[in-house]
Amino acid sequence: MRKVFVNGDYRELADDATVESVVHELGVDRRGTAVALNGEVIPRGEWADTQLRDGQEIEVLHAVQGGSPEAFEIAGRSLRSRLILGTGGFRNLETMAAAAGESGAELATVAMRRVDPTARGSILEVLEQAGLEVLPNTAGCFTAREAVTTARLGREALGTDWVKLEVIGDDRTLLPDPAELLEAAETLVADGFVVLPYTSDDPILARRLEDAGCAAVMPLGSPIGSGMGINNPYNLRLIVEGAGVPVILDAGVGTASDAALAMEAGCDAVLLASAISRAADPVAMAGAMRKAIEAGYEAARAGRIPRRLYAQASSPEEGLAELEHR
Repeated sequence: MRKVFVNGDYRELADDATVESVVHELGVDRRGTAVALNGEVIPRGEWADTQLRDGQEIEVLHAVQGGSPEAFEIAGRSLRSRLILGTGGFRNLETMAAAAGESGAELATVAMRRVDPTARGSILEVLEQAGLEVLPNTAGCFTAREAVTTARLGREALGTDWVKLEVIGDDRTLLPDPAELLEAAETLVADGFVVLPYTSDDPILARRLEDAGCAAVMPLGSPIGSGMGINNPYNLRLIVEGAGVPVILDAGVGTASDAALAMEAGCDAVLLASAISRAADPVAMAGAMRKAIEAGYEAARAGRIPRRLYAQASSPEEGLAELEHR
């Protein structure tokens, strides 16, 4: 038997115990979990091969998202953080890593691109060290065929059936092409993918995508990178009320108040890329967005007061002193 300390508690483990077996025994989800052995962080890919020795100290930490105690599910996967991070636009990998940590995100999108032999550093290494799962996307695709091929390449490269589906109509507005998007969604669902489509704020298209088997719908607030916020809150509300799958606001967020409004409208989560990566201080903005999403989520649960045309006094009128008005 191996005698080790797990999170400060003495334990006796099997002679062949590994980091992987300890994590499994603790019953925690690998996603968002980090392990240190005698103070050294062990990459997730090395857990199964790292055997434990007598006297070692192993710390198993798990990310906890404050303010949103109730997890939400996409295709059976439970997520505590309602902030999904887009990785495009960061100045460098160091800034992205710091922003990822500050955001509290558990899931991050990555674009599939041709290999650049001169590139330094790996975005996947950074995300793994931050404890984030990757969600490949089909950004830059203009036809269903391109999107399907890119999704299949992403599945092969990253070993995941999940895909954020994007099929763009033109490179000026970056708005989705409804016909090509729906065709690609139907093909990928039939191919066993968990499809999360970037869509317009059209409630009918959102319903068609759900009917096609998409695991969530991701309507835009306004065009990608515009920072204009939610241009059509009425349509967003219709999508939320009619959806039987999670609704994730995607695109157009400019600042924290936009993210809060999306959650107040009933969205399950918000995907943030440019709003964080192109901010003057991306790390600080990531923290602000996390807090805004938490606040919006709690406000939606609490229930806002109705809007009124006229004022309504909050103080009671009974018992007022009878004074002469002049």
